[in-house]
Amino acid sequence: MATDAVGRLLVQFRVATQDLSLDDMRELAWPLLWTGLGALALLYLILRENDQPIRYTVPAPKRPEKIEILDEPAIKVSGSTAVQCYAPATGQFLGFVNPSTTNAIDRAVEQAQTAQTKWATASFRERRAVLRSMLQYVLDNQEEICRVACLDSGKTMVDAQLGEVLVTVEKLQWTIKHGEKALRPSRRPTNLLMAYKRNTVHYEPLGVVAALVSWNYPFHNLIGPLISALFSGNGILVKVSEQTAWSSSYFTNIARGALIAHGHDPALIQTVVCWPQTANHITSHPGISHITFIGSRPVCHKVATSAAKALIPVVAELGGKDASIVLDSVSNRDLPRVTETLLRGSFQASGQNCIGIERIIATPAIYDRLVSVLEPRVRALRLGPEADVGAMISDSSFDRLEALIADAVRGGARLLAGGKRFVHPDHPKGHYFSPTLLVDVTPDMAIANEECFAPIMVLMRAPAPTAEAVLAVANAPHFGLGSSVFGAESDPRIPDIVRGIKAGMIAVNDFGATYAVQLPFGGVSGSGYGRFAGEEGLRGLCNVKAVCEDRAGWLGVRTAIPGAMRYPVMDQKRSWRFARGVVEVGYGMGLARKIGGVLGIVKNG
Repeated sequence: MATDAVGRLLVQFRVATQDLSLDDMRELAWPLLWTGLGALALLYLILRENDQPIRYTVPAPKRPEKIEILDEPAIKVSGSTAVQCYAPATGQFLGFVNPSTTNAIDRAVEQAQTAQTKWATASFRERRAVLRSMLQYVLDNQEEICRVACLDSGKTMVDAQLGEVLVTVEKLQWTIKHGEKALRPSRRPTNLLMAYKRNTVHYEPLGVVAALVSWNYPFHNLIGPLISALFSGNGILVKVSEQTAWSSSYFTNIARGALIAHGHDPALIQTVVCWPQTANHITSHPGISHITFIGSRPVCHKVATSAAKALIPVVAELGGKDASIVLDSVSNRDLPRVTETLLRGSFQASGQNCIGIERIIATPAIYDRLVSVLEPRVRALRLGPEADVGAMISDSSFDRLEALIADAVRGGARLLAGGKRFVHPDHPKGHYFSPTLLVDVTPDMAIANEECFAPIMVLMRAPAPTAEAVLAVANAPHFGLGSSVFGAESDPRIPDIVRGIKAGMIAVNDFGATYAVQLPFGGVSGSGYGRFAGEEGLRGLCNVKAVCEDRAGWLGVRTAIPGAMRYPVMDQKRSWRFARGVVEVGYGMGLARKIGGVLGIVKNG
């Protein structure tokens, strides 16, 4: 290793110069300087060579030899416990996946525990090396990853590149560059009484953590928790969604391949596919130290109840009813950019985006102009695997969505585009919902309060142009995940909205930017609790250990129990006065009180 090479150079230098005189050393000064620079260059090359990613290969998922379109695409098949996998965009059959049993889950946790015992001792440099090789694989195989994700989830290639690949390589790169800084022991301040102490906080692995992830981003939602778990020294078990079980094996092997390439045990990473009734075995498993849950609020209630049995901490991300606020200070020049951002934020992944824009709240002066700009754009959106908007994961929500839209129209909302399911002429068995534009929605309507998770753009008119009026509408639903606000940078309402919005994240003059730079991700209220991503996400997967040590213990400077405080306490009143003196010395405000404290100690010691 590099340190061994440097050590050998130092030994050789000491042996070669031990018999030289001072004059000889002066003559050798410049050659030695250049030799030193050469040694530094050699050290750099050694470090650089050791930090280079290792390229590896992973077999692509097996596709059926013959294309078969299912008559009734569904993951459950009568008479079988297996998960039926199919392409939501076309209805094409992809294969069967046998669900894991409770015994299989026990074995997976045990294998991860065994591997984690050794992995916990890996240096940050070793962990970075694994992530660097994983990053290289993703960059080299972007197209294949996107195609697999699209086939299994129904999204378009562009949506996959943005929502699967871009955010994953960002998380990998951020963790490689900044992860060690987040997890290094951090110094903490002391006080007068404890001035002889050195205080640090250490971040230690928890063991085996679990992640129960949703189907909307099958690659990123699986790999994201793996990145954080691996770098924080943990093993991990991921319960993938039954809806995207087909791709999970390939995506898991991408992460395992990086471990194998660097000589580590791939059993550190475990993934399981199981039906909901079996998932309880994971969420209350005594071998699991932490759970990250991404899903719906009703399911989270079950996860949290189950986890409470084993006192397993949970981070919950439960979606939202994200508001995008458009202020009338948006200039005519900037309006086209804002429009494009609103469209991407609403229809990315067919609206099946945790931080997708669910409501656009515009102030009165810009509302009508925004409607007129958006209407032809939404009407022009095309559906299909190679078009603008992809398929939804299933058709199970279509009745609910159509009912929400119809209810809003009956209440006075105007339906300007879409509003119903769509039978694709080329893919009649695919799950498509028409891109929808619903305007004049009011806060009392159900669609303004329930998460759609669909390609539905909802516009609401703020009752007044003030920050207070806008926030009253934005904060009405029992959600609080992401948000955004658009307006002139000089607009005095923006700081008030940033402070007043009830959400875990807000992007100013942008959409979803907080995750693109790895700020902590999570929400408040009905959108969940806890954070993943960023420093907070890494530290959340650790045992935060407080360490207090003597600065000069070797000199005998250590805590000693004074005679007045030792058992048996002979005189409670005197000992109390002594203890009060200690408090006054340490915390008394003003010199007089501190001097009084010293006298109290002396008199009662």
